[in-house]
Amino acid sequence: MKEILIAGGGIGGLAAALALAQKGRKVRVLEKAAEFGEIGYGIQMGPNVSRMLERLGVLKTLEAAAVFPDALIFVDAVSNQELTRIALGTAFLKRFGHRYFVIHRRDLHGGLLEACKQRSEVVLESSRGVESFAQKSDAVTVVCENGVVYEGAALIGADGLWSPTRQAVIGDGAPRVAGHFVYRGVVPDDQIADRSRAGAMTIWGGPDLHLVQYRLQAGAVMNNVATIASRRFLRGEQNAGAPDELEEIFAGVHPGVRDNLRYVSRERNWVLHDREPAVNWTLGRVTLLGDAAHPTLQYLAQGAQMAIEDALVLAGKVAAAGEDYNRAFLAYQRERLNRTARVVLSSRFFGEWFHVGGGARDLRNELALQRDPDNPWEADWLYKGIEVDGNL
Repeated sequence: MKEILIAGGGIGGLAAALALAQKGRKVRVLEKAAEFGEIGYGIQMGPNVSRMLERLGVLKTLEAAAVFPDALIFVDAVSNQELTRIALGTAFLKRFGHRYFVIHRRDLHGGLLEACKQRSEVVLESSRGVESFAQKSDAVTVVCENGVVYEGAALIGADGLWSPTRQAVIGDGAPRVAGHFVYRGVVPDDQIADRSRAGAMTIWGGPDLHLVQYRLQAGAVMNNVATIASRRFLRGEQNAGAPDELEEIFAGVHPGVRDNLRYVSRERNWVLHDREPAVNWTLGRVTLLGDAAHPTLQYLAQGAQMAIEDALVLAGKVAAAGEDYNRAFLAYQRERLNRTARVVLSSRFFGEWFHVGGGARDLRNELALQRDPDNPWEADWLYKGIEVDGNL
């Protein structure tokens, strides 16, 4: 049985490798970078993905570096009034079956990487960015950027937002620029002045902005994320999202909220992108996974989670289809297309919900104040998760 090739050794690619290895498939992961690693800061993990990580056998390992907040809190950034929360205690666990946690992206990626290294079915190769592929009736030939060639039974494109594999399969050009710019910073937890919500994952939302704060690395540090919907970008001006625009947009918020900007680095920002939901990810023995298939904005905190769900579903379909990879990949995408499309579109909606001003802000606040913090029914479709191999 020929090995399966995976383009990309990020969270999605490693999750797919591990899930396929658990089904007895040989896998070779081809990573573009010189070494396997993950950039970024904190990541939120809902109970839908906690369930998947448990099935992959890594959840217990990750818990040592994780933080389990006591609530998800939404606060109006202008008034600093708490509008609503989702309590993450016993009732939440009973409703969704697993806990919600936050973790550093490097810790999540490292846990998956170590688990892959323990599997004889998985080969990990760095400095192997996939440049092109060709198919024949029983195999896929991959050419890497350095000229190295591999032949496998199938190819999974888990090569991210700018995926070359996607361009060969779908050919839809560059991703959509949302016009949202993100600044991040991690500081020792004891440097945080306002400790009133230190045990929670807190989001402050205001006109064209929001700020997120939660602890990482077993509570040792505080992760801070400030996002702006750039007004300059909408006007087609230069320097969209620059540090001075960050200060300008945050100028109208409550002083206690604005004070949190001191924990955010100005050295770099990230520009958010997504794509319109696709109707197909598969071409013969090649399919897409994670951001290569369905890149999403950050506002549901479900980008990596959807990639991990993808991995478990894909592995199950491959195991069921034997050597018929096209059938397996079409079955996989049938199960995943609408769920991931809902995440993409819902994430756009919540980005607007966080960032509204004027009368829309007044309506948002009124509706949020009416919520029952112990009845997060709105999250059922997402957090109750998916079936894999007939089991939740």
